[in-house]
Amino acid sequence: MALHITGDTAADTLLTENPLALLVGMLLDQQVPMETAFAGPLKIEQRTGATDAAAIAHLNPDEFLEAFKQTPAVHRFPGSMAARVQTLCQELVDHWGGDAAALWTEGDPSGAEVLKRLKTLPGFGEQKAKIFLALLGKQYGFTGDGWREASAPYGEEGSYRSVADIVSPESLTKVREHKKAMKAAAKAEK
Repeated sequence: MALHITGDTAADTLLTENPLALLVGMLLDQQVPMETAFAGPLKIEQRTGATDAAAIAHLNPDEFLEAFKQTPAVHRFPGSMAARVQTLCQELVDHWGGDAAALWTEGDPSGAEVLKRLKTLPGFGEQKAKIFLALLGKQYGFTGDGWREASAPYGEEGSYRSVADIVSPESLTKVREHKKAMKAAAKAEK
């Protein structure tokens, strides 16, 4: 299994090999292009040397913010997103032993249970949690009972709705087209 989300081999390798990086990439995936969000964990690692939840949670917040602000910035809203990443990492330390993968591996959870766990995380509402669950099921080897149903509609086989469906440049184009069509439809409803 190898993820192909960012178009950057090093960033995609980190996402593939480090569950925390994948979770942080999903957290950062708002108001920036998907590739930018999911390349963020590599920038964080390169700038801070931190690769695990405990290390990130315990970094000096001002220094962590500076790492976020370096050009190119990790996110277009470095202040709020740097704080959110540290809060997420502290949550993982406090409740999951610092292990992001425990969210979907501890106790052999069902899809519904993983969704519930994800929704307790800072920055993970219903939609983001469903998209991440679909990503786990479609590309990260998660096979918990009912994951497709729990992640609906993002878990649908053959769909191109979200980052969960990006496996190539072609699928990225299809996801972008879907998002564009959804925005146009929402605008037309107003």
